Amino acid sequence: MIHRFRLRSAWNRVDSGELHQAPRQWQPWLSDTGSLTQKIEQLIGQKLEVVVLRDCRQNLDSDESRYFHFKIKHCRIREVLLCANGIPLVMARSIIPTMSSSGSNHEVLRLGKKPLGAVLFAKTRMHSHRKPLREISRLDKQSSLWKKCVQQYPKLPSVTWARRTLYELKGRPLLVSEVFLPALLSY
Repeated sequence: MIHRFRLRSAWNRVDSGELHQAPRQWQPWLSDTGSLTQKIEQLIGQKLEVVVLRDCRQNLDSDESRYFHFKIKHCRIREVLLCANGIPLVMARSIIPTMSSSGSNHEVLRLGKKPLGAVLFAKTRMHSHRKPLREISRLDKQSSLWKKCVQQYPKLPSVTWARRTLYELKGRPLLVSEVFLPALLSY
């Protein structure tokens, strides 16, 4: 008898019921549909500092490639920490396919220390008519995203929660994963 093992993603749609498995204090962050940057800035009463950890071209790993139905191979990966007073609150990993940063979308290539949300939400408000796909996940040491994040941020807790959203920037896909760090709860 042959058993076939199907690779499963640790990500679940927000409306799948998985949200209720998350600790109560994380649920509003995981389910929020607006700009995370704007929400945090309103809460803390100041602009967030963006610390760019990595911004380079690379190929996708198998989970990310599967997410894009294996149609996208080359992309730009941007990893940042969103900080308040030097304290990291969120680690964000953005996957920007090469085709998504061309033409009038070129400004996503020149973000520098500006949060992606500043460009993304200005554009999506004007051009997107459907709700973006949002998923959540409990990340631990077995998770591929956890392993990537801990390389850039060694203080990452052994278990944390994250959300990822597939946005469209003028019809082009852009995947943003946001890993919530414990200091966020102090606000």
